[in-house]
Amino acid sequence: MAISQLDDGIVRTMSVAAVFHDFGGKISSLDFHRTEDLLVTASGDDSIRLYNTTTATLSKMTYHKKHGADKVCFTHHPSSLLCSSRNKLDSDESLWYLSMYDNRCLRYFKGHKDRIISLCMSPVNDSFMSGSLDHTVRIWDLRVNACQGILHLRGRPAVAFDQQGLVFAVAMEGGAIKLFDSRSYDKGPFDTFLVGGDTAEVCDIKFSNDGKSMLLTTTNNHIYVLDAYAGDKKCGFSLEPSPYLTTEAAFTPDGQYVLSGSGDGTLHAWNINMRNEVACWNSYIGPVTCLKWAPRRALFAAASDVLTFWIPNNQP
Repeated sequence: MAISQLDDGIVRTMSVAAVFHDFGGKISSLDFHRTEDLLVTASGDDSIRLYNTTTATLSKMTYHKKHGADKVCFTHHPSSLLCSSRNKLDSDESLWYLSMYDNRCLRYFKGHKDRIISLCMSPVNDSFMSGSLDHTVRIWDLRVNACQGILHLRGRPAVAFDQQGLVFAVAMEGGAIKLFDSRSYDKGPFDTFLVGGDTAEVCDIKFSNDGKSMLLTTTNNHIYVLDAYAGDKKCGFSLEPSPYLTTEAAFTPDGQYVLSGSGDGTLHAWNINMRNEVACWNSYIGPVTCLKWAPRRALFAAASDVLTFWIPNNQP
């Protein structure tokens, strides 16, 4: 089903349409392609899996025992991915460019000294960013092995490009969100926002499609929607604390709703404008580690050690 203008009624009817049980570990990351009906997952069984979201079928699966598979995101090509390593490697091969077509590593990007916890591709060119527990954010280019830029930060960094690729955001210790011009990031941030009253670290950050809002998820399971221009807090939602689990939240493509998984195995949807919860579902898969909404479809994916596709139930 193609995405149309969502409303509370459509969101409430979302239900499980497909379930994939055959993972041998927790799913640590998933990503939808921006223009093709594809989804990729990385999981604790060292597999990377490519799904067709139109037919709800597994298209390709590869295993990466040496590196392990932790974070994953699409490049612009539908069969090429960026992946971060789960395993500690002496050769410092923590980040790699993978062709799913022939299961071949096209390039390694060396530099990070600790686990990568945030990874995102520019929507408009070959640049991408990675944030690591080594307290750095690195800017890269798919065509070059060497790091193109580095930001030294405090705390756990989360990174995101806006949908036009003109601005990127970096979240760091103390709830500070720094905004950079992608073309001149070496000049430093052009704005800084503070999420007041919350001492937890930001573990994920996303821009809405229209670039007007930012979505923050913190390590203590608070979710904030900020005005991307002024930094004002539009609304905030809280979930039950879930030790040892980092939950993920996502905008719907129209930017009107936020969805999130939780540690108690429920899924939640909120209307941003009305600031109210419009739906709460049993996930059927336990604590949810990953959740994203498809860019062009009325479909979202939620995952733990099981992957589920959700679509509107149009039955009367």
